[in-house]
Amino acid sequence: METLGTSYSETAASDGHVDGNALAGPLSEVFAVDVTAATSRCVHCGCTGPLARLIVYGHAPGLVARCQRCGHVVLRVVRARGAVWLDMSGAASLVMPMDEA
Repeated sequence: METLGTSYSETAASDGHVDGNALAGPLSEVFAVDVTAATSRCVHCGCTGPLARLIVYGHAPGLVARCQRCGHVVLRVVRARGAVWLDMSGAASLVMPMDEA
């Protein structure tokens, strides 16, 4: 999906996406920390960066967050019937900053 050094986020047309900060509310129901500050690594291309930089689409039943470089799905969040479904199969890792004790 990447062309001549251009990232997915730069080539995405005005298609109704927002940045990863849109994940803050839904993920705050699951995690005690601000996960948008966490660093994820894309399984497909290895790009690392904060979740806040992911490209998020809300057209589906839930949120779909894609890699800012290659456009592959990093994570999905769906809230339904008293449960939150979190699919992070596109994230090789998720590193959350913690305060030192």
